[in-house]
Amino acid sequence: MMRGYRYVGPAELRVAVRVGSGACAIGSAGDFDVWVAQQAAAELAEPFTFVIGMDGLLRLAPRRSEHVACAAGEPVLSAGEIGFGRDAGRWVVREVSNQSTGYCPDGCSWPAVARALDRIGIAHQDEFTHEVVFRRCPGCQEHNIVREGDFVCVFCGAALPQAWNVDPVGSEDG
Repeated sequence: MMRGYRYVGPAELRVAVRVGSGACAIGSAGDFDVWVAQQAAAELAEPFTFVIGMDGLLRLAPRRSEHVACAAGEPVLSAGEIGFGRDAGRWVVREVSNQSTGYCPDGCSWPAVARALDRIGIAHQDEFTHEVVFRRCPGCQEHNIVREGDFVCVFCGAALPQAWNVDPVGSEDG
């Protein structure tokens, strides 16, 4: 069972989500070929915003897009940033992270990313190239990024739990 992640970021960003927000669903190699052909070289030089929808499809949007807009406000299996490049004439993933402060996905969301990339035939690593560790402080309830294994809240100094706990309501299982 894959864990689903609900949006936990600022409410004003979720309210601003519009239907057809510009994210492109990629379900096949052909979809990727069409999408990549529409990208300028300058855009391909930097990572894109991505989500893996609850349907398992990769959705891509320009880097400065909000993840919640990329996901049309819906729960996701993973979210972050992804960069592509060419290797021996084919597209590959150069970098991929779970860096999304709107969804705060755990590192265990990697298999959903790998499955979506496998579906479209894009070579990738065996894990996130940069895994971000998110925790919610049980004291002040603020979301934290754990840096260098220091599980201490940067807002109030309380100890952060070792296990993912960002969504106070719980996760949706898909």
